[in-house]
Amino acid sequence: MRSTKLLVGALVGAVISASVMADASVATVNGVAIPQSKVDLIVKQLADRGQKDSPELRDRIKQQLVTNEVLYQDAVKKGVDKSADVQAQLDAAKQQIVVSTYVNNFVKANPVSDADVQKEYDRVIKANFAGKEYHARHILVKTEAEANDILAQLKKGKKFEDLAKAKSIDTQSGAQGGDLGWSSPNNFVPEFSAAMTKLTKGQISAAPVKTQFGYHIIKLDDVRDAKAPPLDQVKGEISQQLERAKVEKMISDLRAKATVQ
Repeated sequence: MRSTKLLVGALVGAVISASVMADASVATVNGVAIPQSKVDLIVKQLADRGQKDSPELRDRIKQQLVTNEVLYQDAVKKGVDKSADVQAQLDAAKQQIVVSTYVNNFVKANPVSDADVQKEYDRVIKANFAGKEYHARHILVKTEAEANDILAQLKKGKKFEDLAKAKSIDTQSGAQGGDLGWSSPNNFVPEFSAAMTKLTKGQISAAPVKTQFGYHIIKLDDVRDAKAPPLDQVKGEISQQLERAKVEKMISDLRAKATVQ
Protein backbone atom coordinates (compact mmCIF):
# COMPACT_ATOMS: atom_id res chain seq x y z
CA MET A 1 0.00 0.00 0.00
CA ARG A 2 2.84 2.42 0.86
CA SER A 3 4.53 1.77 -2.50
CA THR A 4 1.26 2.46 -4.29
CA LYS A 5 0.91 5.79 -2.47
CA LEU A 6 4.44 6.74 -3.47
CA LEU A 7 3.70 5.83 -7.09
CA VAL A 8 0.50 7.88 -7.09
CA GLY A 9 2.28 10.83 -5.49
CA ALA A 10 5.07 10.65 -8.03
CA LEU A 11 2.54 10.43 -10.87
CA VAL A 12 0.81 13.60 -9.70
CA GLY A 13 4.15 15.38 -9.73
CA ALA A 14 4.89 14.07 -13.22
CA VAL A 15 1.54 15.28 -14.57
CA ILE A 16 1.88 18.79 -13.15
CA SER A 17 5.55 19.34 -14.01
CA ALA A 18 6.76 20.61 -17.37
CA SER A 19 5.78 18.75 -20.51
CA VAL A 20 7.78 15.61 -21.17
CA MET A 21 9.95 15.76 -24.27
CA ALA A 22 9.16 13.33 -27.04
CA ASP A 23 10.84 9.96 -26.47
CA ALA A 24 10.20 6.25 -26.69
CA SER A 25 6.90 5.16 -25.21
CA VAL A 26 6.39 2.25 -22.83
CA ALA A 27 2.73 1.88 -23.78
CA THR A 28 -0.19 3.63 -25.48
CA VAL A 29 -3.70 4.00 -24.09
CA ASN A 30 -6.41 4.78 -26.63
CA GLY A 31 -3.72 6.26 -28.86
CA VAL A 32 -2.10 8.35 -26.09
CA ALA A 33 1.58 7.47 -25.59
CA ILE A 34 3.09 7.01 -22.14
CA PRO A 35 6.70 8.16 -22.56
CA GLN A 36 9.70 6.34 -21.12
CA SER A 37 10.77 9.57 -19.43
CA LYS A 38 7.73 9.39 -17.13
CA VAL A 39 8.85 5.99 -15.90
CA ASP A 40 12.40 7.27 -15.46
CA LEU A 41 11.19 10.26 -13.46
CA ILE A 42 9.20 8.11 -11.06
CA VAL A 43 12.06 5.62 -10.70
CA LYS A 44 14.33 8.52 -9.72
CA GLN A 45 11.84 9.85 -7.19
CA LEU A 46 11.44 6.40 -5.62
CA ALA A 47 15.21 5.84 -5.66
CA ASP A 48 15.60 9.09 -3.70
CA ARG A 49 13.40 7.47 -1.05
CA GLY A 50 15.61 4.40 -0.95
CA GLN A 51 13.84 2.04 -3.36
CA LYS A 52 16.08 0.01 -5.65
CA ASP A 53 15.64 0.23 -9.42
CA SER A 54 14.67 -3.09 -11.01
CA PRO A 55 12.73 -4.47 -14.01
CA GLU A 56 9.95 -5.47 -11.60
CA LEU A 57 9.70 -1.94 -10.24
CA ARG A 58 9.61 -0.45 -13.72
CA ASP A 59 6.86 -2.86 -14.76
CA ARG A 60 4.78 -1.91 -11.70
CA ILE A 61 5.25 1.76 -12.57
CA LYS A 62 4.25 1.09 -16.18
CA GLN A 63 1.09 -0.70 -15.08
CA GLN A 64 0.24 2.13 -12.66
CA LEU A 65 0.79 4.69 -15.42
CA VAL A 66 -1.53 2.74 -17.72
CA THR A 67 -4.17 2.55 -14.99
CA ASN A 68 -3.84 6.25 -14.28
CA GLU A 69 -4.12 7.13 -17.97
CA VAL A 70 -7.27 5.02 -18.33
CA LEU A 71 -8.80 6.72 -15.29
CA TYR A 72 -7.58 10.16 -16.38
CA GLN A 73 -9.08 9.86 -19.86
CA ASP A 74 -12.47 8.81 -18.50
CA ALA A 75 -12.38 11.54 -15.87
CA VAL A 76 -11.66 14.18 -18.53
CA LYS A 77 -14.56 12.87 -20.63
CA LYS A 78 -16.82 13.39 -17.65
CA GLY A 79 -15.44 16.91 -17.03
CA VAL A 80 -13.88 16.12 -13.65
CA ASP A 81 -10.78 18.14 -14.56
CA LYS A 82 -12.91 21.26 -14.98
CA SER A 83 -14.28 21.26 -11.43
CA ALA A 84 -13.25 24.15 -9.18
CA ASP A 85 -12.00 21.78 -6.49
CA VAL A 86 -9.70 19.91 -8.89
CA GLN A 87 -8.37 23.16 -10.36
CA ALA A 88 -7.62 24.47 -6.85
CA GLN A 89 -5.77 21.27 -5.95
CA LEU A 90 -3.79 21.37 -9.20
CA ASP A 91 -2.84 25.00 -8.61
CA ALA A 92 -1.71 24.22 -5.04
CA ALA A 93 0.29 21.17 -6.16
CA LYS A 94 1.91 23.14 -8.99
CA GLN A 95 2.87 25.94 -6.61
CA GLN A 96 4.38 23.47 -4.15
CA ILE A 97 6.45 21.77 -6.87
CA VAL A 98 7.70 25.10 -8.23
CA VAL A 99 8.57 26.37 -4.73
CA SER A 100 10.34 23.14 -3.82
CA THR A 101 12.37 23.24 -7.04
CA TYR A 102 13.19 26.92 -6.48
CA VAL A 103 14.50 26.21 -2.96
CA ASN A 104 16.51 23.20 -4.17
CA ASN A 105 18.04 25.32 -6.92
CA PHE A 106 18.90 28.03 -4.39
CA VAL A 107 20.63 25.49 -2.14
CA LYS A 108 22.66 24.14 -5.06
CA ALA A 109 23.66 27.66 -6.12
CA ASN A 110 24.59 28.69 -2.56
CA PRO A 111 26.43 25.70 -1.08
CA VAL A 112 27.78 25.67 2.46
CA SER A 113 31.58 25.69 2.24
CA ASP A 114 34.03 23.81 4.46
CA ALA A 115 35.24 27.21 5.66
CA ASP A 116 31.66 28.09 6.73
CA VAL A 117 31.38 24.82 8.65
CA GLN A 118 34.74 25.33 10.35
CA LYS A 119 33.83 28.89 11.38
CA GLU A 120 30.51 27.76 12.88
CA TYR A 121 32.18 24.81 14.60
CA ASP A 122 34.74 27.15 16.20
CA ARG A 123 31.96 29.51 17.34
CA VAL A 124 29.90 26.71 18.90
CA ILE A 125 32.95 25.18 20.59
CA LYS A 126 33.93 28.52 22.09
CA ALA A 127 30.40 29.12 23.38
CA ASN A 128 29.66 25.65 24.74
CA PHE A 129 32.87 23.77 25.39
CA ALA A 130 35.14 26.29 27.06
CA GLY A 131 36.18 25.69 30.66
CA LYS A 132 34.91 22.71 32.64
CA GLU A 133 32.18 20.08 32.45
CA TYR A 134 30.48 18.84 35.60
CA HIS A 135 29.01 15.43 36.41
CA ALA A 136 26.38 16.21 39.01
CA ARG A 137 23.41 14.58 40.71
CA HIS A 138 20.49 16.29 42.37
CA ILE A 139 17.40 15.65 44.40
CA LEU A 140 14.57 18.06 43.63
CA VAL A 141 11.70 18.64 46.06
CA LYS A 142 8.93 21.21 46.35
CA THR A 143 9.66 22.73 49.77
CA GLU A 144 12.68 23.85 51.75
CA ALA A 145 11.51 21.72 54.68
CA GLU A 146 11.63 18.58 52.53
CA ALA A 147 15.09 19.53 51.30
CA ASN A 148 16.38 20.04 54.85
CA ASP A 149 14.93 16.67 55.87
CA ILE A 150 16.85 15.01 53.01
CA LEU A 151 20.06 16.74 54.12
CA ALA A 152 19.50 15.39 57.62
CA GLN A 153 19.04 11.86 56.26
CA LEU A 154 22.22 12.18 54.22
CA LYS A 155 24.14 13.21 57.34
CA LYS A 156 22.84 10.06 59.04
CA GLY A 157 24.37 7.94 56.27
CA LYS A 158 21.51 7.50 53.83
CA LYS A 159 22.74 7.01 50.24
CA PHE A 160 22.19 9.98 47.92
CA GLU A 161 21.16 7.72 45.03
CA ASP A 162 18.50 5.94 47.11
CA LEU A 163 17.00 9.20 48.35
CA ALA A 164 16.93 10.57 44.80
CA LYS A 165 14.98 7.56 43.60
CA ALA A 166 12.53 7.81 46.49
CA LYS A 167 12.11 11.57 46.91
CA SER A 168 13.04 13.53 43.78
CA ILE A 169 10.18 15.06 41.79
CA ASP A 170 12.53 15.09 38.80
CA THR A 171 11.55 11.52 38.06
CA GLN A 172 13.75 11.16 34.98
CA SER A 173 17.02 11.80 36.77
CA GLY A 174 15.60 10.42 40.02
CA ALA A 175 15.27 6.98 38.45
CA GLN A 176 19.01 7.16 37.77
CA GLY A 177 19.90 8.13 41.33
CA GLY A 178 19.68 11.84 40.49
CA ASP A 179 22.29 11.53 37.74
CA LEU A 180 22.39 14.55 35.40
CA GLY A 181 25.33 13.28 33.35
CA TRP A 182 28.19 15.44 32.10
CA SER A 183 27.18 18.98 31.24
CA SER A 184 28.33 22.56 30.96
CA PRO A 185 27.22 24.96 33.71
CA ASN A 186 25.58 27.01 30.92
CA ASN A 187 22.97 24.29 30.55
CA PHE A 188 21.54 24.88 34.04
CA VAL A 189 19.69 27.81 35.57
CA PRO A 190 22.10 30.33 37.16
CA GLU A 191 21.32 29.47 40.80
CA PHE A 192 21.97 25.78 40.20
CA SER A 193 25.17 26.41 38.24
CA ALA A 194 26.56 28.79 40.86
CA ALA A 195 26.05 26.26 43.65
CA MET A 196 27.31 23.30 41.61
CA THR A 197 30.55 24.94 40.48
CA LYS A 198 31.48 25.79 44.09
CA LEU A 199 31.45 22.12 45.09
CA THR A 200 34.48 19.86 45.07
CA LYS A 201 34.46 16.29 43.81
CA GLY A 202 32.22 14.12 46.02
CA GLN A 203 30.81 17.08 47.96
CA ILE A 204 27.07 17.65 48.63
CA SER A 205 25.58 21.14 48.89
CA ALA A 206 25.40 22.18 52.55
CA ALA A 207 22.05 23.93 52.12
CA PRO A 208 19.09 23.59 49.75
CA VAL A 209 19.48 25.49 46.46
CA LYS A 210 16.32 27.33 45.46
CA THR A 211 15.44 27.70 41.76
CA GLN A 212 12.24 28.22 39.77
CA PHE A 213 11.74 24.43 39.87
CA GLY A 214 11.88 23.99 43.64
CA TYR A 215 14.66 23.11 46.11
CA HIS A 216 17.71 21.08 45.08
CA ILE A 217 20.24 19.06 46.98
CA ILE A 218 23.25 18.82 44.68
CA LYS A 219 26.07 16.30 44.69
CA LEU A 220 29.14 16.73 42.48
CA ASP A 221 30.53 13.41 41.23
CA ASP A 222 33.35 14.71 39.04
CA VAL A 223 34.84 17.60 37.05
CA ARG A 224 36.80 17.55 33.79
CA ASP A 225 37.98 19.87 31.05
CA ALA A 226 35.21 20.40 28.52
CA LYS A 227 35.64 18.08 25.55
CA ALA A 228 34.12 19.01 22.21
CA PRO A 229 33.07 16.41 19.63
CA PRO A 230 35.46 16.23 16.65
CA LEU A 231 34.52 18.24 13.58
CA ASP A 232 33.99 15.13 11.45
CA GLN A 233 31.35 13.89 13.91
CA VAL A 234 29.20 17.04 13.69
CA LYS A 235 30.08 18.37 10.23
CA GLY A 236 26.89 17.07 8.61
CA GLU A 237 24.66 18.53 11.31
CA ILE A 238 26.39 21.92 11.18
CA SER A 239 26.18 21.97 7.37
CA GLN A 240 22.43 21.31 7.50
CA GLN A 241 21.93 24.05 10.09
CA LEU A 242 23.82 26.56 7.96
CA GLU A 243 21.91 25.48 4.87
CA ARG A 244 18.59 26.03 6.68
CA ALA A 245 19.81 29.43 7.84
CA LYS A 246 20.64 30.45 4.26
CA VAL A 247 17.18 29.37 3.06
CA GLU A 248 15.45 31.14 5.95
CA LYS A 249 17.37 34.36 5.21
CA MET A 250 16.49 34.14 1.52
CA ILE A 251 12.82 33.72 2.40
CA SER A 252 12.98 36.54 4.94
CA ASP A 253 14.59 38.88 2.38
CA LEU A 254 11.95 38.07 -0.22
CA ARG A 255 9.11 38.61 2.26
CA ALA A 256 10.62 41.96 3.26
CA LYS A 257 10.56 43.09 -0.39
CA ALA A 258 7.03 41.83 -1.03
CA THR A 259 3.91 43.95 -0.72
CA VAL A 260 1.64 42.01 1.63
CA GLN A 261 -1.73 43.53 2.53
